[in-house]
Order: sequence, then C-alpha cells, then structure tokens
Amino acid sequence: MTDKTGSVTPRLYQAPMEGVIDHHLRALLSAIGGIDICVTEFLRVTHTRLPRRVFVRLCPELETDAATATGTPVRLQLLGGNPQAMAYNAARAVEAGARAIDLNFGCPAKSVNNSDGGACLLQSPRRVEEIVAAVRRAIPDAIPLSAKIRLGYQDRSSYLDNARAAEAGGAGELAVHARSKVDGYRPPAYWEYIGEIRQQLYIPVIANGDIWTPDEFLRCRQVTGCDAFMFGRSLLARPDLGLQIKALCSGRDYTPMVWQQVAALLWDYYQITRECYPTKYLGNRIKQWLAYLKLAYPEAGVFFEKIKRHREASVIEDAFARELAVSAVA
Repeated sequence: MTDKTGSVTPRLYQAPMEGVIDHHLRALLSAIGGIDICVTEFLRVTHTRLPRRVFVRLCPELETDAATATGTPVRLQLLGGNPQAMAYNAARAVEAGARAIDLNFGCPAKSVNNSDGGACLLQSPRRVEEIVAAVRRAIPDAIPLSAKIRLGYQDRSSYLDNARAAEAGGAGELAVHARSKVDGYRPPAYWEYIGEIRQQLYIPVIANGDIWTPDEFLRCRQVTGCDAFMFGRSLLARPDLGLQIKALCSGRDYTPMVWQQVAALLWDYYQITRECYPTKYLGNRIKQWLAYLKLAYPEAGVFFEKIKRHREASVIEDAFARELAVSAVA
C-alpha cells in the first residue's frame, strides 16, 4: 500500500533498549498506537540452557500469543556469541511462546562486548553468519528471524560484510543502527550506509538512528529508500511519534500529544510500576523516562527537577497531583 507521498506505507518498530523499555512501557507505547512491532530487551545467552520462566520474565507477552494487550506483536531478542547455545535457546524461546526471534549484534555496552556479545561480533562477519544460520536451523520455518547490527565495531568499514553475513545466515529482516560501536550514540547517524545496504540485500532493511521527528523520518526515508524504520530514544521523547509519522504519510490531520497528556501517561506508568521495584528505587523509572521526555517537552525537565532527589511515595505522588492539577487547568 502506498501513502500520500507516493511511497509504501512505512512499517514502524520499537527498538529494544536494555533497562529502559520493558513490558510495562511496551504496553503503554503500543496502546498509544502507530508502532507495528515491538522488540524486547536482549536476553543474554551464554552456555546455559535457559528455563521457560526466564523467557517469560523478560517477555510476559509470551503468555498472550507474543503480543501486547492492544495486539502489537512482540519479538524476543537474544544476544550471545555461541552458535549452539543461541540455537538451543532460540528453540526454547519458541517453545515458550515466541512468535518471532531477533538477534542482537548491535549493543555497544562495554560489559556486553567484553562477554562475547553484541557489537563485538561485528569484528567477524563469519561469526555473525554462523550464529544466524544456527538459529535459523533450530527454529521452525514459520517463525520470523531478524537481526540488528551497527555499521561496524572500531569503524564503519565492515558494514556491507556484516549485512551480507546476516542475510546469508538466513535472517529475514535486518535492522541497521547507522553508527559503529565506537560512534556510540553521538550525532550524526550515517543513513547513507543504510541506503547502500538496502540496495545490496534482498531482504527488507530497517533504518534506525536519529529519527527524532516526522521531518527527520522523511529525510531518512529519502536517503535510505527504506520502507521500515526503528525508534528507540526518539519514541521515548515523543511517545506518539509513530502516530505523527503515520498521519503525515496518510495525509491526515493530527495534533501531537501535549504535556498534559504525557503527564497523565507518566502517572499511569508510575502506578503500574510502583509495586514492581524495591522502595529504595521508587520513582527511578519515571525519572529515567523524564530524561528522554525533556528532549521534546520542556515541562518534563521542570517536573524532573521537582522529584529527582526524592524516593518517598508521598512526595512523588504529591508532585504528580500538583502537576496533573496544573495540567487540567491548562
């Protein structure tokens, strides 16, 4: 299907973010709308054969046909450098209810890379292919297998080698974060590399990196030629970014969420997660999300300053009450 701009209607993905986007946030973000597929945080695979409860703990949506409450499909992501262990645990994940598997070759964290996982594997395209191929053989043909890479490890010179390796191993889709491991998250994102990868591969390529606004989405689509896009930090900064992009592409009028709506969303998130974490960490998840929201909403920075040093439920909840009351009046 083509959109009003003459292009194929885009598929939009929520990017996995370790320690940030858990099943609670996936539920809230998917309920807003605009996102077609969610991806879990990575599950680290070593040589251990993981029990079912580990998969379900990471991805409770396995109990509901691997979808959020509003029906958005959720892919389970695995990370590790041992092909046999990755294959075995991918098969176990499918037995636990996974309807799609994603493989992480992009995490830049030092602790992960020092443990033979994530972006460090991009130093050997052969290993990337072996891991993907082992997982592909281990899971049913009907289960989609995707992979996520960066443009390289120390530099961006291996971007095509790793992309081709993932395809050769049997990945049916490839998400590309348009930076190397050394680039980290520093601007810019090198979208032109994604465009070349898309031209060289036969499988769909998902563009990822620095798509913060609908206008940047249009520029990324023009540069890459992609029909699929992945959003991490930008989706946290603008929870309805998917809806903004879908409206733009369809030619519909759409009014982006205002701070009053976002504050109510934050309150829902606080209530949902309040009992999930020890008291000494109360409010940490809210503060973490506010750090992203203040990139798009100045009011989020003001609210963060009000609660950043507090962990007492009474103080945080009183701050919310005042914020929501002000928002209601506004």
